[in-house]
Amino acid sequence: MDKNQDESFPLTAGEVTREAMVQSALLSAQLANDIGMADDKIILSVKVSQVQDLIAVYCELARRSNHALHLGLTEAGMGTKGIVASSAAMGILLQQGIGDTIRISLTPEPGGDRTREVHVSQELLQTMGFRSFVPIVAACPGCGAQLLPTFQELASDIQKQLREDMPEWKTKYPGVEDLKVAVMGAS
Repeated sequence: MDKNQDESFPLTAGEVTREAMVQSALLSAQLANDIGMADDKIILSVKVSQVQDLIAVYCELARRSNHALHLGLTEAGMGTKGIVASSAAMGILLQQGIGDTIRISLTPEPGGDRTREVHVSQELLQTMGFRSFVPIVAACPGCGAQLLPTFQELASDIQKQLREDMPEWKTKYPGVEDLKVAVMGAS
């Protein structure tokens, strides 16, 4: 930081921190190479907890190395906040072709299930068109029928059943994960 302050155009503290993360990852990869690890066995992962930092750090790592990159927003948060933050950051990077593996890291709701992280990861990849895991369930959000608990429960039950049956269906019906299921109602 002292050296940076002496520059004509010093970097912000955030920029210095991002550069330190990038240099640390690249140094770690170099040290692994020095003890004999091949480049194709190295995956770089940086602990980043802010959306803009994740994007900046991984764009720079992609520019400065050819190593595989593991994307994940550390301490993304609980519920929709964590889902939105992770999806926003990783969506931008994945669209640019940056990232080889991903992890959605959510704080579980009270009594919550850690498998939600896997489902959100799958939904992100599927929504972006990179992979298909289960048929997408589309449900009309705005008409009067959708306000009825019966309709909402039906859409939820269908989505749950598809996820449960998918392992068996994939073996019997190749391509089933690419189907789209519409749950519609009219008022």
